[in-house]
Amino acid sequence: MAPAEDLAERLQRHVRILSHVIGERSLGEYQNLLKAKEFVCSELQSYGYAVAVQEYRTYGRVFHNLAAERPGKDPAIVLVGAHYDSVAGTPGADDNASGVAVLLELARHFSQASPGHTLRFAAFATEEPPFHRTTDMGSVHYARQCRKNKESIKAMLCLEMLGYYRDEKGSQTYPPLLGLVYPDSGNFIGVVGDILSGPLVRRVAEGIAAGSSIPVERAALPRLIPGIDFSDHASFWKEGYPAVMITDTAFYRNPNYHTAADTYEKLDYARMADLTRGLACAIEAVSGN
Repeated sequence: MAPAEDLAERLQRHVRILSHVIGERSLGEYQNLLKAKEFVCSELQSYGYAVAVQEYRTYGRVFHNLAAERPGKDPAIVLVGAHYDSVAGTPGADDNASGVAVLLELARHFSQASPGHTLRFAAFATEEPPFHRTTDMGSVHYARQCRKNKESIKAMLCLEMLGYYRDEKGSQTYPPLLGLVYPDSGNFIGVVGDILSGPLVRRVAEGIAAGSSIPVERAALPRLIPGIDFSDHASFWKEGYPAVMITDTAFYRNPNYHTAADTYEKLDYARMADLTRGLACAIEAVSGN
């Protein structure tokens, strides 16, 4: 992978283009959503990938999920995904240009790899309201198609808000009771899954820790815990695939969540670069490299 400084600069470039140059990427700013789609597609193609496009229609519009694949020795798939839309009224730097930026740099890193399992990098078009937690989510359409095609997905890693960190005591909050066992400083990355995805939670967390210096906290929890299913990984749970969310914990830490203040200059690109290195190590471990 590139030197840390170069990687941090590339991550910032991706986030800046998505959140500042393009801006709000929502149903109400549909043309910007198309611009984001073209940006992600162009970047993946520049790394040498052929990009598969899944089209689906909702709310009178056509939306596009994107996927780029690096074949492995084993056709079973390790899928890394992130949504590229933003909530209405916000540029969505942390939510979720940060996840897309890391997705792109992981795709770049593995573009010439010979992985054990096939690696697939997917960008989903509709995760935020009014699509959130409905069958109109891009990841719902995608996961259902994977199941219909009888694809063997060994693991799904959802990249959901990866750029906001705070070292101050009291900067991290939690759902009820979890604060008793997890740190109160928002300087870590979380790896979150349901009970059935517990083994994957452990492997991903250990891989991140082995490949980076960023603190990692892991949680395999019942789905009734608030926030545990608030992203695209839950779409894969519903189809019977093991999936985890990698996150800076969103509204439990970031005061700019779902506001116009979620701008690119507030993110920590050095820590994002460190995390990207850790995620590359985790993907290698999960994919059997």
